[in-house]
Amino acid sequence: MDDLAGFVRAQRRQAGLTQAELALKAGVGLRFLRELEQGKQSLRTVTINSVLAMFGKRLGPVDIPREP
Repeated sequence: MDDLAGFVRAQRRQAGLTQAELALKAGVGLRFLRELEQGKQSLRTVTINSVLAMFGKRLGPVDIPREP
């Protein structure tokens, strides 16, 4: 989830938005967005997708690196 948190934070900053502005535009609560950017593990995927949609993205399957 840390990669997701960093991605959202970086995209928000690149877009010149505050957390409050992005939360409003994405239709999510400010508390949710703060928790997302902090890497909270138990967040609803549908709500995460609302935020990611602002940047033309959505959650999807990602390969887990295998240890040698």
